[in-house]
Amino acid sequence: MMIKRVMTLALLLTLAGCSGSPEAPVQKAQQGKISPERSLNMESLCKDQAARRYNSDVQKITVTGLERYQGSYEMRGNTARKEGFVCSFDADGQFLHLSMR
Repeated sequence: MMIKRVMTLALLLTLAGCSGSPEAPVQKAQQGKISPERSLNMESLCKDQAARRYNSDVQKITVTGLERYQGSYEMRGNTARKEGFVCSFDADGQFLHLSMR
């Protein structure tokens, strides 16, 4: 009888230790904290790439925001014809790719 209690107690302690693990935090986009010069360079490069992709003038491209994700940046924008796009950059601000949205 005593062995049964000890085994039950050990099993309960083992299960209690497993169930108390914390959940992983939800990751959210953060505002990019980069120098104004770098963000302007990224914006210019993004507009150039979007103008080339959408066969448009650079002046008709609007960039609406810059967000930072784990070691990278995304810059959203649209054309005068309301075509959405996202420019992706690495942690150093180097252009990676342009995605249509």
